Amino acid sequence: MGASEAALQLLSGELSCQVRTSSILVKSNSLLCYEHCFKSKNHGNLRYKQIEGLSKLRNSSRLNAFRGLHSVFRGKKLHNWSNLLISNCRQPERVSETIIKGGNGKSMHTVGPKIPNHSPDEQIMKQENGSRPFSEGFKTAAAVNSKPRTNADSIEDEAWHFLRAAMVYYCGNPVGTIAANDLSEATMLNYDQVFIRDFIPSGIAFLLKGEYDIVRNFILHTLQLQSWEKTMDCYSPGQGLMPASFKVRTVPLDNDESATEDVLDPDFGEAAIGRVAPVDSGLWWIILLRAYGKCSGDLSLQERVDVQTGTKMVLKLCLADGFDMFPTLLVTDGSCMIDRRMGIHGHPLEIQALYYSALLCAREMLAPEEASTDLVRALNNRLLALSFHIREYYWIDVKKLNEIYRYKTEEYSYDAINKFNIYPDQIPPWLVEWMPSEGGYLIGNLQPAHMDFRFFSLGNLWSIVSSLANIDQSHAILDLIEAKWEDLVADMPLKICYPALEGQEWRIITGGDPKNTPWSYHNGGSWPTLLWQLTVACIKMKRPEIAEKAIKIAERRLTRDRWPEYYDTKRGGFIGKQARLFQTWTIAGYLVAKLLIANPEAAKMLINVEDTELLSAFSSILSSNPRRKRSRKGVKQSFII
Repeated sequence: MGASEAALQLLSGELSCQVRTSSILVKSNSLLCYEHCFKSKNHGNLRYKQIEGLSKLRNSSRLNAFRGLHSVFRGKKLHNWSNLLISNCRQPERVSETIIKGGNGKSMHTVGPKIPNHSPDEQIMKQENGSRPFSEGFKTAAAVNSKPRTNADSIEDEAWHFLRAAMVYYCGNPVGTIAANDLSEATMLNYDQVFIRDFIPSGIAFLLKGEYDIVRNFILHTLQLQSWEKTMDCYSPGQGLMPASFKVRTVPLDNDESATEDVLDPDFGEAAIGRVAPVDSGLWWIILLRAYGKCSGDLSLQERVDVQTGTKMVLKLCLADGFDMFPTLLVTDGSCMIDRRMGIHGHPLEIQALYYSALLCAREMLAPEEASTDLVRALNNRLLALSFHIREYYWIDVKKLNEIYRYKTEEYSYDAINKFNIYPDQIPPWLVEWMPSEGGYLIGNLQPAHMDFRFFSLGNLWSIVSSLANIDQSHAILDLIEAKWEDLVADMPLKICYPALEGQEWRIITGGDPKNTPWSYHNGGSWPTLLWQLTVACIKMKRPEIAEKAIKIAERRLTRDRWPEYYDTKRGGFIGKQARLFQTWTIAGYLVAKLLIANPEAAKMLINVEDTELLSAFSSILSSNPRRKRSRKGVKQSFII
């Protein structure tokens, strides 16, 4: 495909524009696109202009502020590039320009939907990120929640209102939802940004509602951000890294005081607390891409050249060879939903479950071509090794616990039983009392001489969804959740991990983190957003009654408590001490759970069915092991590595 043709493909279906091309595009060898949107005041109306172009960057130092795709070029070369591909986009009629007085008495320039006149206390200003005003013909958040909602339909209506209020627009098009719309907080920190992982339940909710544009826009914009320059202290990570989040900023246009421009400002971890790169962002992006195609029926998005390239970049980054002897991804602490120091560095289950799911989704979407042969072979090899490793070494139940209790250590041989030299004294006293006779789970982490026996909800639930856990293990995980309901659900679903780190262990592992105190936040806090992962897992295993029970518990409090980010205490009885209210993924997680319970067939867009060829190869590996023999009937094909 020529560069000019690829550029036109980038624009297809996104904007109604008049396009003119230039010969410079044909000469470009690499598909680098940048977008520049600005708004200028013209007789009270706003005008959007989008400039897109293709160029092979040969000397980035000549452009003082080049930041990759979708960036604003402030360098000298921009004046001379008059022949680039240009598209003029008309501003949607629903957008108007308003001046709203802020709480400090200052006037704030906002762009948003036209709304009826309200009293000053009912007007909610639009955030800097381009989201819609929090009130659009509705009362303020506090007024809406002045009385507890009891009717399920009214709770869903309220949730949809708040979800739409969190939408972010870029050049007149929805591109995501901010993390939280809590106006009671004096500082937003980074909660006014669009996080990749946070948008996943929002995107699925919109897909289930038949609103596909926002998901499509999100996928494409984050894809383009993937190629931005990412540098911290003179070091750049791999090209396939997806951002943790991005923000739509409105800034003054150079040399024109009467105009402003929208720019995308991504964070790849270089501004995050702890400066940790988001390993899970690219994995969630692939999972959402597949869900979009299955739900909308529009496979043209995943077939696009730029999307195929972006998917391969994520895969190559994840499949890169290293020093590790294990097939699991080696990551630092804080590289996933638990984004603070919590002792999950190494090979955390959450990352492995998302990794396995993303590999299966990518294999399903990759276009068959000779250039991808090596990548697909490496992908298949990793799928087999990863599934075997997790099922065999991460699984824990009463029988396995007793086996570990009797482990011999310091074994040096190829036939060692205690392969990772786990010391039996590592078994924590709480686990011996806590483990039910029926049921089991996948441990949180495995490294040489170390097993993290904590129960991590997201990792276990997504292992069910992705078929990383086999059928028996999947049922056993749900059995354990039912048996330990008072510990994992209690007054609010669902514990992010169990148990909490306390005392000296908490001080050593977290560094005395004041936000991750015992039974708070990531350290044993209860997160309502996990409802949607629980629902998908229960639907897959044909046990939706478990999810329905959890949803009913959440409905008693979510609207009354104003949709908190998380809950504290062992039973989840208190709103988190630092929890943001009107947390978007709390709202979206509830909506997805309700929509899937009403339409279980829709969950198929997220579920990965166990691969029969992988099963065959898995059985062959076990058959060659003299210690254990298992077999699966009905599997005829063998998997070739």
